[in-house]
Amino acid sequence: MDNNCAYCAEGDLVAKFGIKICELDTSKVYLFKEQSHKGRVIVAHKKHVGDMNELTAEERSAYFEDVARVARALMAAFQPDKVNYGAYGDTGHHLHFHLVPKYKEEFEWGGVFEMNPDRNYLSEEEYAKLVSVIQKELGV
Repeated sequence: MDNNCAYCAEGDLVAKFGIKICELDTSKVYLFKEQSHKGRVIVAHKKHVGDMNELTAEERSAYFEDVARVARALMAAFQPDKVNYGAYGDTGHHLHFHLVPKYKEEFEWGGVFEMNPDRNYLSEEEYAKLVSVIQKELGV
């Protein structure tokens, strides 16, 4: 646990960019507030580790099962043409993946997604609807 880490401390730190959807076996799932890619989420490991190699093989396998579960939920909820996965950690030293639904003929198709394009923010009601749809597909 690191009190300076958005994923560990949650609250105001994570609220700057995400809305908590749920907790799964090994992870916390957040809706990314910037929604240029409808359904974009972050799947953060519950343990404060900076790299997947800091996990045991069993922990790593369980975490990737959570990531896959969330990806399946996004595919079911939003029918994107592809889900992109990004894990960088250069500045945020807590293992997390960005799951970015991509749609043909839309923003950034065929290229790397921008970390924060700062183009599309929603109303509280719209965020709540997206969270509800994802929760339903996750069965939580």
